[in-house]
Amino acid sequence: QLQLVQSGGGLVEPGGSLRLSCAASGLTIATSPMAWFRQAPGKEREFVARITSSGSITYYADLVKGRFTISRDNAKNTVYLQMNNLQPEDSAVYYCAVVIGTPRYWGQGTQVTVSS
Repeated sequence: QLQLVQSGGGLVEPGGSLRLSCAASGLTIATSPMAWFRQAPGKEREFVARITSSGSITYYADLVKGRFTISRDNAKNTVYLQMNNLQPEDSAVYYCAVVIGTPRYWGQGTQVTVSS
């Protein structure tokens, strides 16, 4: 049974930080690129960040580049998204995904709310 279980979301003030985790079970992600997406109310789901299977190459959406960092620990079968200097525009439900050409498997999503 494949599961991508996310954690680490919550409410933060502008300028704050959060780290999201995505732990896989029923699937070894070491050979798979992984990615994070987000979806805000009334908006389409959008790409946030992607990382290669080894973690050697990353790619970010322009709006988060320099503030967010995607990483992975294949020994723990987990991918992370470190989010710094969060802004209200970053508020969304964040999803991790196994990406084999296109997203194939999704986490359940976790809410990130940035508000004063």
